[in-house]
Amino acid sequence: MIIFIVYLNFDQTWEIWNNAVRMNITNFVFLASQTPEAPLTTISTTEEPHWEDPGPFHVAYPRNYKFIMDDTPVCKTRDPFVILMVPVAPGEVKVRDAIRETWGNEKIVLGQVVDTLFILGRPGGADAEQVQEKLQQENQEHHDLIQSNFRDSYYNLTIKSLVMLEWLVANCKNSAYFIKIDSDTLLHVPNLVKLLLDPSTAKQNYMSGLVWWHSPVIRDSNNRFFLPPEIIAEPEYPPYPLGMAYVMSLDLPRKLLGISTQIKPIYIEDAYLGMCLKRLGISPTEPPAPGMYLVAPTHPLSNCSLSKAVVVMTTGIPLMKNYWERTKDPDLTC
Repeated sequence: MIIFIVYLNFDQTWEIWNNAVRMNITNFVFLASQTPEAPLTTISTTEEPHWEDPGPFHVAYPRNYKFIMDDTPVCKTRDPFVILMVPVAPGEVKVRDAIRETWGNEKIVLGQVVDTLFILGRPGGADAEQVQEKLQQENQEHHDLIQSNFRDSYYNLTIKSLVMLEWLVANCKNSAYFIKIDSDTLLHVPNLVKLLLDPSTAKQNYMSGLVWWHSPVIRDSNNRFFLPPEIIAEPEYPPYPLGMAYVMSLDLPRKLLGISTQIKPIYIEDAYLGMCLKRLGISPTEPPAPGMYLVAPTHPLSNCSLSKAVVVMTTGIPLMKNYWERTKDPDLTC
C-alpha cells in the first residue's frame, strides 16, 4: 500500500481528492496548511469546517459555516416587509454598485420597508487577500454584505442558498417575505410588493417564481447538470421555481433547513430546494399572471411587457439600468 501525504489548503484538498477518486487512488492523508486562501478575517484555520469528500454531484454542507462579515442593520434595528437577497461573487463590485444605484436603492415602496443585501462566500485565487480587503472597505461604506466562510464558486451555489436561509432564520423573525434574485436581473420592486400585499398571496408555506414542472434529470454526462441514476433515480425533479428568482414567506426557510437534514444536498441549487419542498409536502405557487418572471425574453422589452414584469433576466448592467429607468415612467402601461 502506498500512502500519499499532501500538504495543501482546503480548496486544493477538494480538487485533488476529486481527481484521486476518478483515478482510483484513495490512500491519502491530507494535512491542511494555512495559505492566502485560508479564512481571511477573524476566523482561524482551526475553525474552518471539516467534512468528508461529497463527490462530484453533492456539496459539502456540514452546517457549521461561520458568518465572517455581518454588521448590517437589516433585521436587527429595522424589520423590512421584504428582504431582497442577491447572491454575488466577491469580485462583482460593479454589479453591486449598479444594483445599489437602481432597484436596490428602493427603501419604501407602497408604504412598505424594503432592504437589499448581498450574500457571498470567501474569495479564492492568488489575489484573495486583496479582494477580501476591498470587500471589507466596501462593507464599511454600505453595511449590506453578508459573508460566510465557504469558498465562493458556481459549484457551491447550494451552500450559498442554505447559508442564506440560515441567516434569515437567525435574524429576520419579524419580516414577512424575502426574494432571492440573481445579480444579472432587473427587479421591478413595486410590482413585487404589490404582489405580496395582494390578499390572495399566501402568508405561509409560500414559494413562488417561474415554476418548472416535469424538469428532466439530465443523464448526458457531457452536460454540466448531469446527474446519474444512483444520485437521483427518478427521471424528473419535483417542481421548483427557477433559481433566477424565487420569493418565500419567512416561515419557510426554517422548514427547508429542517428537512434538508434528510436530503443530501446536490449542487443544482433550485432543484434541491424543490426536493426539500416535496419532502415537506408543499407545492410551489405559480405567479398569478403570465409574464411576471421573464427568463429569456426578446430584448428590448415593450412598455407593456415591462409594466407587468416582476423579474427580468437582462444582458448586463446597461440594460438593467435602462429598464429600471423606464419603470419610473408613470406612462409605462399596456
